[in-house]
Amino acid sequence: MAERLAAAATLRAAASSGPLPAGRRAGPSSSAFFRSSSSSSPALRLVSLRAASSRKAKSVGRGRSVRCMAAASDAAQLKAAREDIRELLNTTHCHPILVRLGWHDSGTYDKNINDWPERGGANGSLRFDVELKHGANAGLVNALKLMQPIKDKYPSITYADLFQLASATAIEEAGGPKIPMKYGRVDVTGPEQCPPEGKLPDAGPSAPADHLRLVFYRMGLDDKEIVALSGAHTLGRSRPERSGWGKPETKYTKNGPGAPGGQSWTAEWLKFDNSYFKEIKEKRDQDLLVLPTDAALFEDPAFKVYAEKYAADEEAFFKDYAEAHAKLSSLGAKFDPAEGFSLDD
Repeated sequence: MAERLAAAATLRAAASSGPLPAGRRAGPSSSAFFRSSSSSSPALRLVSLRAASSRKAKSVGRGRSVRCMAAASDAAQLKAAREDIRELLNTTHCHPILVRLGWHDSGTYDKNINDWPERGGANGSLRFDVELKHGANAGLVNALKLMQPIKDKYPSITYADLFQLASATAIEEAGGPKIPMKYGRVDVTGPEQCPPEGKLPDAGPSAPADHLRLVFYRMGLDDKEIVALSGAHTLGRSRPERSGWGKPETKYTKNGPGAPGGQSWTAEWLKFDNSYFKEIKEKRDQDLLVLPTDAALFEDPAFKVYAEKYAADEEAFFKDYAEAHAKLSSLGAKFDPAEGFSLDD
């Protein structure tokens, strides 16, 4: 009985911790480690209205959580949340910023640190204001605003699971591969457990290839995974007034969707395919963005092997990307149950 009461208390704490930061001014958002995109205020209003009508679903969710007290998140609520995320993607086109949300929560992992949560990783810490204020996370407050009504609707799922669910679902809904995800991530409980700033990649370092390896090797990822994950840059755009990169507007972004403007990496920047590698290789279109860390994929001999492969073979890219994304999404996480669980079993 004592163990059950303790588990219930932990779930209540996870559901109630980390309120949305107040008074934050919206900044840039992006689909992965290096990009900027934006979410419109009508989208946020749409999510808020949807959440306001969710009392019945929330009541049902509470009942489910009682039956699944051993897990950090309730599987039935995660499945329902996935459907809400799909609807959100279809109506607001927020795929890029949701990908970035999941990546930045997990991308702080340090393989050289054993203790949780000091090792960083996918633990929901990005919901706290202290981490949202990190320079690399500029604009992710908008993603949190999109996710918070869904979290409120389904209180028996953790932020850590929700962020990774949203990221994987965004890839899949944009036409990308099915990500072999597992769930059950445990949340940190307070801002004092957030990682220090400086864990995420920079878009324009002086030695791009060395910088990518420094950051991603620290996470336990290899060259193939670095290049495959970079392929997510097929989604999204950058706004120079926010990130310092890209053009104010191009022929591909002047009409949106969403708020117009910025510069994208690909012509169809809400479609997940291998066009990123093709465009970076050719560098023919001045309206498409190429960051130093993008160019490095074809300049560094070891990276180039994989970049050339993915430019020529989309199926190979999808396979390697799905595996790398699933690995990234679990970095540093503590799972309950320890082996995690799938929503598709």
